[in-house]
Amino acid sequence: MSESSPAREPEALLAELATLRAEMVASAASAKLEDVHPSYRASARNLLHYLALRRRDLRPLQLRLTALGLSSLGRAESHVLANVDTVLDVLRRLARRSGDDAPQRGAVDFAEGQRLLAEHTEALLGAATPGRTVRIMVTMPTEAAHDYRLVHELLRLGMNCMRINCAHDDAATWSRMVENLRRAERELELRCRVVMDLAGPKLRTGPLSPGPAVVRIRPRRDEYGRVTAPARVWLTAAPAREAPSAADATLPVPAAWLARLRAGERVRLVDARGSARERTIIGTTHDGAWAEAAKTTYVVPGTVLKHATAGRAETELEAQVGDLPPLAAVLTLKSGDPFMLTRELAPGRAATVDDRGRVLTPATIGCTIPAVFDGVRAGEPIWFDDGKIGGVIERVEPERVAVKITHARPGGARLGADKGINLPDSGLRLAAITDKDVEDLAFAARHADIVEMSFANTARDVETLQQHLARLTDRPPAVVLKIETRRGFENLPEMLLTAMRSPCCGVMIARGDLAVECGFERLAEVQEEILWICEAAHIPVIWATQVLETLAKQGMPSRAEITDAAMGHRAECVMLNKGPHVLSAVRALDDILRRMQAHQTKKRSMLRELRLAHALASGAPAPPSAETSGD
Repeated sequence: MSESSPAREPEALLAELATLRAEMVASAASAKLEDVHPSYRASARNLLHYLALRRRDLRPLQLRLTALGLSSLGRAESHVLANVDTVLDVLRRLARRSGDDAPQRGAVDFAEGQRLLAEHTEALLGAATPGRTVRIMVTMPTEAAHDYRLVHELLRLGMNCMRINCAHDDAATWSRMVENLRRAERELELRCRVVMDLAGPKLRTGPLSPGPAVVRIRPRRDEYGRVTAPARVWLTAAPAREAPSAADATLPVPAAWLARLRAGERVRLVDARGSARERTIIGTTHDGAWAEAAKTTYVVPGTVLKHATAGRAETELEAQVGDLPPLAAVLTLKSGDPFMLTRELAPGRAATVDDRGRVLTPATIGCTIPAVFDGVRAGEPIWFDDGKIGGVIERVEPERVAVKITHARPGGARLGADKGINLPDSGLRLAAITDKDVEDLAFAARHADIVEMSFANTARDVETLQQHLARLTDRPPAVVLKIETRRGFENLPEMLLTAMRSPCCGVMIARGDLAVECGFERLAEVQEEILWICEAAHIPVIWATQVLETLAKQGMPSRAEITDAAMGHRAECVMLNKGPHVLSAVRALDDILRRMQAHQTKKRSMLRELRLAHALASGAPAPPSAETSGD
């Protein structure tokens, strides 16, 4: 388009924007929205308007609108047609023309868009916590079934949604989790949604032959190899009981021998490498004894422990270490290695190599869904364990797929059993709802407020879930679509219109698998597009995967994940995964979200009073504000 003179610019913009508006109205008018639930009709039309708007590259138009001091349409997701009409009205005034197009009847304006999103969010996720509009979802560990105080504290600290992963535990365990939650709700006078996450057709690696039954006991050392703290060993009667506090190793021993141990005494042994070692007993309890180890020791079942009672060094009492769990087996894969993925689920095996390290027989492992072999082709990429290991398919045989490893950390990456497999370019046709999902839905229909659909890929997948729920109950739980594949992302608009046939729905950005499927470099762009599309549909979004991950698991957050958690404020809910420090993670996330609420809502910056703005005017540091004082 040729540039217009400044005087003619309003006329040119008016013509271009009017054409765009006509396309938006026609797109929505041609769609059949009879099946959409009444609470979503206006939202569905707004979504169609937005999709029509975004079929063009609007950047040149945005720059020209901005030059005139007008809205650039960059924050119009929730009220797109009304925003266009407002800009058109101003352009007509600048061009001294009367209105050509009457405003669209029933078009969602700014206030209505905000109201619809808020209503749909509360219907799905429950009422907001005072002072924080973004909800917090927490994935339950198995301990939540028998540790009532954990559930109580999670709710007290701000958990709004309890997420139960159906890929783990069983219905009896889930039932106890829900019971603990209901008890905590009564005591705290708070409410919390129950979310059941269906496992779905997750592609995973098969089993591996178990490793040796050996326990490595290591003291803590500094950078120079000097011992800074001895290892803590829990000695307990066989079968082994869980240590009452953190232990570096647990060894089962005969109860009679254990009962003779006293603090200050020593235990001698020869470990699996033939090294003589000595342990000091530092304390005893009714259930066991604690020992300290200052040297690295390898213990196997049958290792002989010798104990000399105080004052009778000439008499040693012997005992043998009982059964120990085998080490989890892993395959070590290096870039350039051949690798075999098999149909059968027989235990996989490591590669055999010659004395020069060259692979003679490739490592193999099974695949939990052999049907994928029918949908893969040579030349397609394959990824394992959330993208930690990558390869390319070299050939497809009836019973196995030959892969060449192309991405692995220097020195080799370790692949274990039950790790995810992603085939982003393959034409897979997997059932959206597995037999296990159908069984789990019976529990969810009775106990859950929300069902999360894993690996939602097509509108037909969404229909299948809706049909299953309708057969189970006349008041089905809300449905959340987990977007974690490239197909799911590409089919999101159609899936949303299908989900909107129900009175309540939502979307989860499952960023782990999505990053592998779409490419890590594209993840930021993809999650932005999902946020925009869902805001246009007034559908709440759950920001998920690895939020405050190191804090929840290790007790100390990284700088990057604090920023990531703050970005989650653009969604309606942020999900935390389980970990030993999950209470600290909930506390931190609650604080981050409360602070961000004063600065950001969706894509709009909120211009709260800026403390730094006072410094230059007064020539002195600004006084602390209420939000930051004491930090």
